[in-house]
Amino acid sequence: MNTIIADIKQKAKSLKKHILLPDATDERAIQAARIITDEKIATITLVGPQTEILTKAKNLSVALDGINIVDPEQSKDLESFIKIYYELRKSKGMTYEEASKIMRRSLFFAAMMVREDLADGSVAGSLSATSDVLRAGIQIIGMPPEISVVSSFFLIVFPEKVYTFSDSGVVPDPTVEQLADIAISASGNHRRLTGEDPRIAMLSFSTKGSASHPKVEKVQKATALVKQKRPDLIVDGELQLDAAIVPEVAQRKAPGSPVEGKANVLIFPDLDAGNISYKLAQRMAGADAYGPIVQGLKKPFFDLSRGCSADDIVTVTAINVVAGAL
Repeated sequence: MNTIIADIKQKAKSLKKHILLPDATDERAIQAARIITDEKIATITLVGPQTEILTKAKNLSVALDGINIVDPEQSKDLESFIKIYYELRKSKGMTYEEASKIMRRSLFFAAMMVREDLADGSVAGSLSATSDVLRAGIQIIGMPPEISVVSSFFLIVFPEKVYTFSDSGVVPDPTVEQLADIAISASGNHRRLTGEDPRIAMLSFSTKGSASHPKVEKVQKATALVKQKRPDLIVDGELQLDAAIVPEVAQRKAPGSPVEGKANVLIFPDLDAGNISYKLAQRMAGADAYGPIVQGLKKPFFDLSRGCSADDIVTVTAINVVAGAL
């Protein structure tokens, strides 16, 4: 059985990072905070209304020893955070009053804590909508200059192999530049989380010109752009899935491919393909699927499904720690 998640948790313990849980009034977040703290995966701060968090924890019989609480309304940083946020957004029409209201929201306050190096990362989504998590991350943390898009990836874990699928959760129809940047972001996360050298397949319904179509051309151009921006990466495209992951097929369909049918990072041409594929792997092939995990921000600011469990929060926190380690 693949031990990738156990390995990630072990790596996280050694890194000793500080992670925020801004959906802190959710009982799953409180339970996860206890587990993460007890297992020494990270130092945890619950961000939210202190009285409500304490009441929820008491009702759950969860002790908060060793767990920090930051209440935005009571924080000494609130006024400075409001000013920073206002300056960031005033050119977009943001008023100071709006900035003051938004910065009192736990999710946005947590994003500012990460931005200002008061924490190493954040995991939300059990209560917060994905759109809000992405908005807070993009507006406050921002993207590195070399990346044009915030996207997502899934770790797809089979007993014999781990794949990174991207993008399977955020960008419906990426442009050429966005598709290239999705591949670059996913490759870095694959390396950090698995310890493997990424072998990237830019997927299509065509292999090496076997079909002619604008969608094929998009993948071809994105592949060329990845090679231009990151000549150190092993990448090839356009490839059909079998040519990407089956060496014997690769020899016939794509002889000389640097990926050699051994791809571990699969980049899908659009969200239809990516989302359907991860669900097929999970539901029909029995893979464990961890994600969607946000990528493309300067610092790790992760989302969860609102149907997540406390254990899911624990696992994604460990991934947050390791993915953010440079």
